[in-house]
Amino acid sequence: MALLLEHEFKPLPADKQIETLPFLEAVAHLPPFFDCLGTPIVYSPVKADLTGNIKKIRAVYDSNPAKFKTLQNILEVEKELHGSAWPKIGATLALMWLKRGLKFILVLLQSISDGERDEEHPNLIRVNALKAYEIALKKYHGWMLQKLFTGSIYALPYKSDLLKALEKGKEVKEEESIEKIHQFLTRVTPILDAIYEMYTKMNAELSYKA
Repeated sequence: MALLLEHEFKPLPADKQIETLPFLEAVAHLPPFFDCLGTPIVYSPVKADLTGNIKKIRAVYDSNPAKFKTLQNILEVEKELHGSAWPKIGATLALMWLKRGLKFILVLLQSISDGERDEEHPNLIRVNALKAYEIALKKYHGWMLQKLFTGSIYALPYKSDLLKALEKGKEVKEEESIEKIHQFLTRVTPILDAIYEMYTKMNAELSYKA
């Protein structure tokens, strides 16, 4: 799966300290995933948001690579630096939204990998996308955004077209594509879970609606 596996994420270390630079370099290859979903009016802003948040975190990291070596370092330093304005500021806020975008990708792919589908329309990915949206993003969106997203599921590509797009146009058997998705999920899911756990432990999660 060219798009997902061309730049692998480093395995999650035992102490769950995620190095900032390798994480950003790997995640920077994922925004084009949203191009594969079509419906530019909906998914182009999500892609732009993902890209923008990666750039914001990278700018903070580049300002002092030693100080911001891990993602936890970023949250800890910014908490002390920004006081009461934290966590709704800086790279902490950017990573909060970045992880939600990644969660959408992972839940969608996990649902496809698990074989969840509409039995009457097995080549559609509406069931998978709706599940991903409800788990990852819906509660952080206002009424208008929710309507826009739920309406967009009717314009999503067929599963076969999505898998082909993820292979960058190469014809690959579905089971081979699903196996590559599984490889991607095995590597990335523990990393994302660790980021969510970090936000919970540091009381950095916000629930306001975009």
